[in-house]
Amino acid sequence: MTRRLTAALFLCASLSTAGDFPRNLNAFPGSSPKIDGVLSSGEWGDATQFYGVKDWIPQFTPTTKSKDLALHGFVKHDGKRLYFAFDITDDVLYGIDTPRWLPDDHPKAHDLTREGFPWFGDEMELLINASNKWTGAAQAAGNGFSWQMVCNLTKSRLGGVGKGGLLEGEPRKDPRAWDTYREWIETGAQQAAVKVKPGGKGYVIEWAVSFDPCLEVEPGRFYSPAMGSRPMGLNIALGDLDEKETGAGNFGNFHHEDWWTGAKEVRTQLRHWGTLWIMSENSPPPASLSKPIKRSRK
Repeated sequence: MTRRLTAALFLCASLSTAGDFPRNLNAFPGSSPKIDGVLSSGEWGDATQFYGVKDWIPQFTPTTKSKDLALHGFVKHDGKRLYFAFDITDDVLYGIDTPRWLPDDHPKAHDLTREGFPWFGDEMELLINASNKWTGAAQAAGNGFSWQMVCNLTKSRLGGVGKGGLLEGEPRKDPRAWDTYREWIETGAQQAAVKVKPGGKGYVIEWAVSFDPCLEVEPGRFYSPAMGSRPMGLNIALGDLDEKETGAGNFGNFHHEDWWTGAKEVRTQLRHWGTLWIMSENSPPPASLSKPIKRSRK
């Protein structure tokens, strides 16, 4: 199996990491995919692949069955944009297979304002700390240095309630972060497309992140391959609403919310994230990355 097809990597603590959690992904240079929510033949063949979510960290009810919730992920870059794809298995799609119910304590969950919950629904969250810096319990700042964005299956900034796509993530209560995220969505600095899979038992997300302005490694300086291979903090979340009763006792009646790294209640703190290595053809990966440890799929 080539280096581009390895599973998510566990590396020794001596490596330079962008978070304290010992889980890593490599994004190698590859072709530019079409962001349309369709995994076309060969489109992601040059990407690193990873899997979840039974071995991820549950915030709510643990996922124990792959037919209930699972994903096959892909990551790569083309020198200007970072690309993720998620092929998600989900046996019950909120707002499609179920009514569009709301949590009892949060009737504004679907408002597309700072009072709403962008992550309420079936959704993915992408969190990147491009600066590779943090202190204490710091969370995403909501700018090019560190951010947390949402792709929801059934609502979006550009399409409104009923059409899936990108939404402003956390810290949404900060108007500066909210405005930055909204600008990224409206200008195409970040793009995502989501489509229900044929047969309806899941959905596909394709997501593009422009290096400039979304991966700011130093003030006014954005990542480029000329900088060589570089580590950044990374976390990924998969949220799953089913019937309201399946999430009884959980916040908002969420059934599942599984995180690539971290621990319950603190998974959004930068120090609890893993590491995304953006690999450059202009410099080889660190020697200790050249022989990755393969993680078996569960």
